[in-house]
Amino acid sequence: MPSVAFHTLGCKVNFYETEGIWQLFKNEGYEQVDFEKTADVYLINTCTVTNTGDKKSRQVIRRAIRRNPEAIIAVSGCYAQTSPAEVAAIPGVDIVIGTQDREKIMPLIKQFQQERLPINAVRNIMKSREFEELDVPEFSDHTRAFLKIQEGCNNFCTFCIIPWSRGLLRSRKPENVLQQAKQLIHAGYQEIVLTGIHTGGYGEDLQDYSLARLLTDLDQLEGLKRLRISSIEASQISEDVLSVLKNSAKMCRHFHIPLQAGDDEVLHRMRRKYTTEQYAHKIELIRQIMPDAAITTDVIVGFPGETEEMYHNGFQFMERMKFAEMHVFPYSKRTGTPAARMEDQVDEEVKYRRVHELIALSEKMQLVYATPFVGEIVEVIPEKSSMEMKSKGFISGFSDNYLQVEFQGNEEMVGRIVEVKITESGVRACKGEFIRVS
Repeated sequence: MPSVAFHTLGCKVNFYETEGIWQLFKNEGYEQVDFEKTADVYLINTCTVTNTGDKKSRQVIRRAIRRNPEAIIAVSGCYAQTSPAEVAAIPGVDIVIGTQDREKIMPLIKQFQQERLPINAVRNIMKSREFEELDVPEFSDHTRAFLKIQEGCNNFCTFCIIPWSRGLLRSRKPENVLQQAKQLIHAGYQEIVLTGIHTGGYGEDLQDYSLARLLTDLDQLEGLKRLRISSIEASQISEDVLSVLKNSAKMCRHFHIPLQAGDDEVLHRMRRKYTTEQYAHKIELIRQIMPDAAITTDVIVGFPGETEEMYHNGFQFMERMKFAEMHVFPYSKRTGTPAARMEDQVDEEVKYRRVHELIALSEKMQLVYATPFVGEIVEVIPEKSSMEMKSKGFISGFSDNYLQVEFQGNEEMVGRIVEVKITESGVRACKGEFIRVS
């Protein structure tokens, strides 16, 4: 039986797509082996969101080549899409495929086996207008199902290379989303997480169909317990979306709404499509409907031109927003983006000081958010636990409002909804006590 090994760098969408590519190999009779083992084919799904992403991708590619020089080395993903010649120039790389045409991977492997000539199959992503269908009926690592509903982004923020690696916004056909959702529910998944490159932009390119319509249609599917949006921009939280939240029993009390900066001048330089005031207004509207919703966010620190004053404005704004958690990143130059060419780059040491201050703020806010839930019973879907946790008889999972809860339990609970009483709040995770299987 031929074998394939995968290594995925970067975001959840990449992990989703690796699962889709694995299905194609599986259908051809391949077995999947660990990336550190000898395989006939190595597929590296790359990331290019920062220059470091490129570097890590190259390191992993070389590692696979060293492991088995006889193997076929295939490289896909964002770095392969934006720099195909650079990837193809690495001695030992056989197939370069990018972020589209993944369904051609098996024919390309057969072609390479016959001709033994390197193949560069990367096309201009900016010409793509169709959502690429990749069937993902199950997930090897997750008890929550991810469902990709759109691809690409039209925003062109000044720090971001993603439109060049993923192309313009394209939504998946509603009937295909619903069909895939039914398949996942049938496979026993209790929670579906909608994901994409610019998830909240779903429907912007469709006639007479919107994100709110999709949420309504998914909400009506029998057997689905929880529905979560992986990320949504403040500008995409429309009256219609708010109305769905109000009337749905399945929508999770958790919204990841990227802020990126808490100062209007910095937001303008980033070419974000909102002001802090508009952002705050949307958060307020969500909290009117779901007072105890967890709002999590992304923040970039030390963007070119960010003065101490702008940073402090941002810090105070974030405090005011009472986030349940912030993902904090130091600004990192991405070659090929307008921000990388901006003059007033912030000193690395200043960046890291600010990052540490904001991480401390995030941890403080996590505790403030989690503490009122102590004594409450929440519904948790346990994930597969690490060996260390397993040995202590503990498992963990997420509540609908995205609290990670650790409690004593067994493997039989994995993937099912269980009721857990929160006994102690914590920064990374809360502690809880198993009550019953829901």
